[in-house]
Amino acid sequence: MTTTPQKSDQATDLVNLTIDGVSVSVPKGTLVIRAAEQIGVEIPRFCDHPLLAPVGACRQCLVEVWLPGRPGPDGTPGAPMQMQGPPGRMKPQASCTLECSEGMDVRTQVSSEGADKAQQGIMEFLLVNHPLDCPVCDKGGECPLQNQAMSNGRGESRFDGTKRTYSKPININAQVLLDRERCVLCARCTRFSEQIAGDPFIALIERGALQQVGIYEKQPFESYFAGNTIQICPVGALTSADYRFRSRPFDLVSTPGVGEHDACGAAIRVDHRRGKVMRRLSGNDPEVNEEWISDKDRFAFHYDRTPDRLSYPMVRDAETGDLRAASWPEAFAVAARGLAAAGPAAVLPGGRLTAEEAYAYSKFARVVLGTNDIDFRARPTSPEETAFLAAHVVLRGPDGTEPGVTYADLERAKTVVLAGLEPEDEAGSIFLRLRKANRAGKTSVIAISPYTSRGSQKVKARVIPTAPGDEAAALAALAIDSEANLGADTVVLLGERLATSAGAFAAAVALADSTGARLAWVPRRAGDRGAVEAGCLPTLLPGGRPVSDAAARVDAAASWGVERLPDQAGRSTEAILALLAQGDLGGVVFGGVDLDDLADPEAARQAVAAAKFVVCLEQRETDLTRMADVIFPVATVAEKSGMFVNWEGRVRPFESIFTNPQALPDVRVLAGIAEELGMPLGFRTPAEVRTDMTAMGPWEGTRAEVPLAAKAPARKRAAKGALQLATWKQMLDHGTMQSGEAYLAATARPAVARLSESALAELGNPESVTVSGPRGSMTLPAVAADLPEGVVWVPANNLGRGVLAELAGPGDSVTVVAESGKAGRA
Repeated sequence: MTTTPQKSDQATDLVNLTIDGVSVSVPKGTLVIRAAEQIGVEIPRFCDHPLLAPVGACRQCLVEVWLPGRPGPDGTPGAPMQMQGPPGRMKPQASCTLECSEGMDVRTQVSSEGADKAQQGIMEFLLVNHPLDCPVCDKGGECPLQNQAMSNGRGESRFDGTKRTYSKPININAQVLLDRERCVLCARCTRFSEQIAGDPFIALIERGALQQVGIYEKQPFESYFAGNTIQICPVGALTSADYRFRSRPFDLVSTPGVGEHDACGAAIRVDHRRGKVMRRLSGNDPEVNEEWISDKDRFAFHYDRTPDRLSYPMVRDAETGDLRAASWPEAFAVAARGLAAAGPAAVLPGGRLTAEEAYAYSKFARVVLGTNDIDFRARPTSPEETAFLAAHVVLRGPDGTEPGVTYADLERAKTVVLAGLEPEDEAGSIFLRLRKANRAGKTSVIAISPYTSRGSQKVKARVIPTAPGDEAAALAALAIDSEANLGADTVVLLGERLATSAGAFAAAVALADSTGARLAWVPRRAGDRGAVEAGCLPTLLPGGRPVSDAAARVDAAASWGVERLPDQAGRSTEAILALLAQGDLGGVVFGGVDLDDLADPEAARQAVAAAKFVVCLEQRETDLTRMADVIFPVATVAEKSGMFVNWEGRVRPFESIFTNPQALPDVRVLAGIAEELGMPLGFRTPAEVRTDMTAMGPWEGTRAEVPLAAKAPARKRAAKGALQLATWKQMLDHGTMQSGEAYLAATARPAVARLSESALAELGNPESVTVSGPRGSMTLPAVAADLPEGVVWVPANNLGRGVLAELAGPGDSVTVVAESGKAGRA
């Protein structure tokens, strides 16, 4: 029997060897343990992990290895690879660190008594001090040590001494706990932290019997990816503070899912019991997140069980003006009557939606309300961004009609340019893939950013310090930068923050045109890319059809079974809110919008207060629900099926885990309102929406190349004696979908104000500063950074209601003064 790998560039790259009597050909450099897997032989192991560099720490994977030229143990030609002691005895080899070579004869535990005995001996050593506490250990039932002790260990122990004990547990950080006596020193956790995440805050310390995982007292394990160490730990040494002692693995039901906290589309596994999610783990998807997820995707899932969760529809009483409980039919009827009476209405669906829900909102706006006033971007926007999305994003990607940038392209790229994007904070899976490519020496990173962040340091990025609004100039300069040397093997990742930088998207397009670089847009929220594809933009219909194209409107109208669609150009989020405040729009439908995320939260509140009729589809009580006329409680991601479209344009489907009788999917709510208005949408469930989307298909006409700004206007400059505000959201902050996560919140990075060294010196190098803007002030610890002169950076949502609500907008002028005493919110 002979087996060969599925793919090989050249036959000369192969080596031929025998494993347990089976001939196998593998590429040069393949480890013996991987070659054995190709013929179905699983060699026991603890330290080995396919995504980590080999280390040979646990020695559990010992095998016999013989080379041609001398007799083997059974009389066949061969020679032991290494000799130890008297002639004829061989030293077993760790198969996880040994590369295959031509003619090698490997004997695993399947065919060699010597290899089997060696593995049993290592197992016996590992169990000398390991506690036999499987009945109370979180890992019991899914523990590699437990399983392999049964399959590759001895039935009885010869150890009759006292096992080593430690005080337990100790906090690696607030979320990750360590029981040191269970550790088998495999170094998986320390290697992950150093190699994958770039956060080497844990290490193996001491020697011999005293060796253990240690932490640095003055530097906590601050990592956005620390939870991965729990999942890859082969024993119960690392556990989650949130999940510890809450369930047994064999009591859980596992359902595949998709991370809902960013646009990466990470595969996750949701473990649940009796209608409650108990934990979430990383799924295995080599094309997307490999086997890693952020701590936000892993631990932030309790938001659906907070006390402010909406559990029944509410309508505003016409006589008292107060909100009261209502039945679903009554709420549908009141919403329909109110929208009909209010006059022209708009739709602001937000970014948490599935692609099916975004499509439903898009069809509801055009067919039921007769308007193109729909915009999913509940954040600062710009006409230039709208044009860019219509011309350069929609329909691109692995599941689109045109090729787009993928995770694999990031690894293949010679250079990746980050503009208006901080991957470690905004797109964790992208950050890990960039770090992997950079460590392999394949990819260099250039970051157009206000300062050198921790994420930029970890990918060894060349940082171009850029003040807010100067991104267009920085991109233009890259085109002629000989050091950058951009070309067709370059990828430019554009963050949504570029919407606040005039001319930046146009500069990016010009850069791509002049160098051959490829562009990709990376939004922050999971539903944003699907909303683009579904037409939740004032200039775009579903499937990439331009609103301005009469043929596109006719095509969409025919698909939806209506006579015509509105031809008047729609308005952006900011314009819609302004029209509501002026009274030129009467009604508005919100779908998961946080007012504090909007460009001007106070102006948004005034606009909502001025609206004649407000319908709100939301999961939890918010400022917006308290102002609405009708409130519909809608399902969370665990309570509905659907699909997200990630930043690549890759479709990421998932199924519902539970059914919540107190909440409905957004699709069902919109269908109920539409039916009351006598204009049914033609669907009520996500599955029916998918059928409708498939029937409509992508636009087959010419995509509208909406012109971008030819020349970037001058950026906003800070007023005399003031600084310019730079800001973005950190991964862990005060986001509503992180509510109820006390352990996770404790691992968030502290909120600080970053200033240049010269600016701090002018202030007298204070410990803290007060930053004041047109909307309020905040007091924070002061930290020096390589910022351009005249710029201060603060995190967008780590204090109070956030920077947009309580300080200023991006690029606005703020003043900074030295402050004494404890830092915090002013």
